[in-house]
Amino acid sequence: MSEQLLKKIERLKAQRQAVILAHNYQPAEVQDIADFTGDSLGLSIQASETDAKVIIFCGVRFMAETAAILSPEKTVLMPDKDAGCTMADMITAEQLRKLKAENPDALVVCYVNSTAEVKAESDYCCTSSNAVGVVESLPEDKTVLFVPDKNLGQHVANRTGRNIVLWPGYCASHVVINREDVLAAKREHPQAMVLAHPECSPDVRALADELLSTGQMLKFTAKGGDEYIIATEIGILHSLRKQNPDAKFFAASERGVCTDMKKVTLEKIAWSLEEMKYEINVDEAIAARARKALDRMVEVLPA
Repeated sequence: MSEQLLKKIERLKAQRQAVILAHNYQPAEVQDIADFTGDSLGLSIQASETDAKVIIFCGVRFMAETAAILSPEKTVLMPDKDAGCTMADMITAEQLRKLKAENPDALVVCYVNSTAEVKAESDYCCTSSNAVGVVESLPEDKTVLFVPDKNLGQHVANRTGRNIVLWPGYCASHVVINREDVLAAKREHPQAMVLAHPECSPDVRALADELLSTGQMLKFTAKGGDEYIIATEIGILHSLRKQNPDAKFFAASERGVCTDMKKVTLEKIAWSLEEMKYEINVDEAIAARARKALDRMVEVLPA
């Protein structure tokens, strides 16, 4: 890591009055230079509460869109404009409108891993950590349309017993982790607890000691423990090891990599600050409707 490059980033950050956000799945060196690391929605909320004029979002597009929705007065930049999310792209606003027409009395709960346009068509947003709570807060006689992640939605259905219509979307970085991977890791590390993200497949979730979001994994492991097998995107291992230097963390599968998350580099961050690229804008009407779904989530489950 170039000391000169790091100094350039710090100089440009001060000049632009910028804050750097890095998702837990970002490369280690990107996490290390960020002002805040964490889950996508939590980062957007933190950034909205700062005096920064510019947000550099080191993540994928839907995350930067959420930051733009929550901080309309700030300039939101992505260091790599092509960093997308295959799961978010698995449903369009038009497809959701059709699903709603087929289920006119249902309520739409939308995972934050979705486009602004899909959020705008939803009644409530949710995160992986509060999805169960959001659905539990809704009237029991209402069918729930859960988009776009079928695995998180299935997890919610199992926990709540609610009638949930699942959209067939999924996270490729999580479904690549399979049952055999976890069993092999357990044989190699028999004393380790298995922590899995609810975006994992049912077979993997069934083997987990705890089903947790990335933020919840960080909180859970901070309480103590010696060994953990982590079934989620491998980027979080850096944060876990940094926070808990005396514990041991093992990836359930080294294949659990999001290539889009790894597109951001220190060089691209410096260039983004220098050239003020790439700005993320959300249509005002769409942003206003998407903000309502986010606000309803906070209303039923205050932070």
